[in-house]
Amino acid sequence: MIIRILLFLTLLSPALFLAFNIIIVEVLEPVKYIYTFTGACSIILLFSTTLLSLIKNKINLLKYRRMIGLYTFFYAFIHFLNFFVFDAQFDLNFVVKESLDKPFIYLGMISLFILGFMAVTSFKSLYKKYYIYHRFIYLVMILVTIHFVNAQKALSIEQWVYLLIFIFIMAFKMNQQKSLLIKR
Repeated sequence: MIIRILLFLTLLSPALFLAFNIIIVEVLEPVKYIYTFTGACSIILLFSTTLLSLIKNKINLLKYRRMIGLYTFFYAFIHFLNFFVFDAQFDLNFVVKESLDKPFIYLGMISLFILGFMAVTSFKSLYKKYYIYHRFIYLVMILVTIHFVNAQKALSIEQWVYLLIFIFIMAFKMNQQKSLLIKR
């Protein structure tokens, strides 16, 4: 129970850090800062969630995957709310227009929808029925990576690191799946 509480506080700490920087420090461009910060948090947690199944033979942390996944959705939802509230100002027509003009936005929207579905169905009663759809996390990883790269004008070192981590995770996951097929 103590580990769950510590994990909960650890996963919540970026939100507290974000609020501190926005309210107390008063960053220069708060909307852009929220985009960058929440997007990075959700990608890091998304990758972390996927990595848990890769390291389960060495250290089994799978029982914490749901909590990390819910926080992944939490930060992705804050990322979306930043867009919907500050950029779109609650205007659905603007959201649709921006999505059509900038494809990376609808890739983010699709990812958020899938993460939302996974968050809702991650509880025991629904997970038993919908667990097969939780494999869409790999699609989300692809879409979010494209979303992240296309949101910027040029690839930064940070984006190259995310791309390399994404490639690393996918390569190891495919190798893991191949090993499972060979064992059968």
